[in-house]
Amino acid sequence: MSEKILNPLDKKLSGEIKIPGDKSISHRSVILGSLARGITKVTNFLDGEDCLRTVNAFRDMGVTIQKDGTNLVIESKGVTGLTKPTKQLDFGNSGTTTRLMLGILAGLPFSTTIYGDASLSKRPMNRVVNPLRQMGANIDGDDNGNLLPLSVSGSKLRGINYTLPVKSAQVKSAILLAGLLAEDETSVTEEIPTRNHTENMLQAFGADITSDGYTTTITGKHELKATDVYVPGDISSAAFFLVAGAIVPDSKLTLKNVGLNKSRTGIIDVLQLMGADLVIQNEKTIGGENIGDIQISFGPLKGITIEGEIIPRLIDEIPVIALLATQADGTTIIKDAEELRVKETDRITAVIDVLTTFGASVTPTEDGMIIEGKTTLTGGNAASYDDHRIAMMAAVASLITKDEVIIDDISCISISYPGFFKDLKSLT
Repeated sequence: MSEKILNPLDKKLSGEIKIPGDKSISHRSVILGSLARGITKVTNFLDGEDCLRTVNAFRDMGVTIQKDGTNLVIESKGVTGLTKPTKQLDFGNSGTTTRLMLGILAGLPFSTTIYGDASLSKRPMNRVVNPLRQMGANIDGDDNGNLLPLSVSGSKLRGINYTLPVKSAQVKSAILLAGLLAEDETSVTEEIPTRNHTENMLQAFGADITSDGYTTTITGKHELKATDVYVPGDISSAAFFLVAGAIVPDSKLTLKNVGLNKSRTGIIDVLQLMGADLVIQNEKTIGGENIGDIQISFGPLKGITIEGEIIPRLIDEIPVIALLATQADGTTIIKDAEELRVKETDRITAVIDVLTTFGASVTPTEDGMIIEGKTTLTGGNAASYDDHRIAMMAAVASLITKDEVIIDDISCISISYPGFFKDLKSLT
């Protein structure tokens, strides 16, 4: 346990920071770089625990991956060069590693056992396992393959046409990666588009893939070719500083080189709808991903309703959006966010617990919450729930509380943002 005591901020936040690499794109750069023949160079890789789980998994399968800070060099012989790991694969707390790797391991010509920590072992895997079984995968484990540990016996996969029953980019990605190894075509259809980093990167690596925004089709047995990847700053990590800049009086921040993929910018839309003073500058496109600098300043905010198609574009940011809503005039309602209940923890329960501990008026619903603002936050003892986004939300809240905030364990923050407190200090 790594407890953290935080005192309220008695000054504004100002300056600029470079946001660390996007977690989703970092995972995918390692996965596709390891499946592609040749040498792939990755710049601005997220040096966090989750992404290193993916690195170690492919190292255990014979891929040469050299790491120098936030730069990687991946040397691979392609899919046929992958070898059976000599030990069980430990995915720690990484749901992304687990679900995406299941899609790959299902189509490789050897057997593997995967496991994770106590938190990951409670997260549902049948949403991935069931469609993979339709493709011919052999996956066994607790609760009929719903819970880790899982044993995967690689087999010949066949393409399927699959409509996602849940709004999950991880499920979509797992099926597309399995489709890369399968016979014929695999199509995935979603009613509400989720983040499309996998599709963008598959295209960059030379996959035979098409998408109309709702249905994505990939042709199997098409060899990938190595390419260089630049990882933009993670907008999910930037969200904590966007909210901090919006709620700490007199603050003005600039966040550099942030990913602005339209499937991920729901947090920006929410801030603007709530009346935040936000400006995007220096926009450009690198490797199919939009990137820019975001300037955020303190100002008055108003409550809104957040629901429907925007939810998949900000699902990971909802904890800190809930904090934002406590400082907005009026009521903010969050709906259609039932996916929060199967994240690293039940994030609806965790958010309600932390914010009500701090004196906020927040009411849970089955698929979201209702937040009454504007509220003076008191501070107190906060449980992180071993969830990086809950811990960082509590830390940002401490900037405006009347009294100190004590977070029971901040070690989980290293999963996605090892330098979080260093960056926060640089702005004070």
